[in-house]
Amino acid sequence: MHKRRSIRLADYDYSDAGAYFITICTHQHRCLLGAIDDDNVTLSNYGQIAKTVWGAIPQHFAYVRLDHCVVMPNHVHGILFIEDIQKPI
Repeated sequence: MHKRRSIRLADYDYSDAGAYFITICTHQHRCLLGAIDDDNVTLSNYGQIAKTVWGAIPQHFAYVRLDHCVVMPNHVHGILFIEDIQKPI
């Protein structure tokens, strides 16, 4: 199995407040989320689910605000903001 090199910063706390650009890819980059027709993406049922689940993130994590999300045939791009929250010591 291919082991992907991490691009995360070694000493950065990704739970810190801030804006984050997220990319989520399908397994083996298969086009499960939709298809491109005349330069437009037509979402499959899986693509619709991905879009719905993205929109539901703040219902599960009150400290997260969502910005734009784009569902492509084999990946999802999104921008989210983690609000400053009090972390337990």
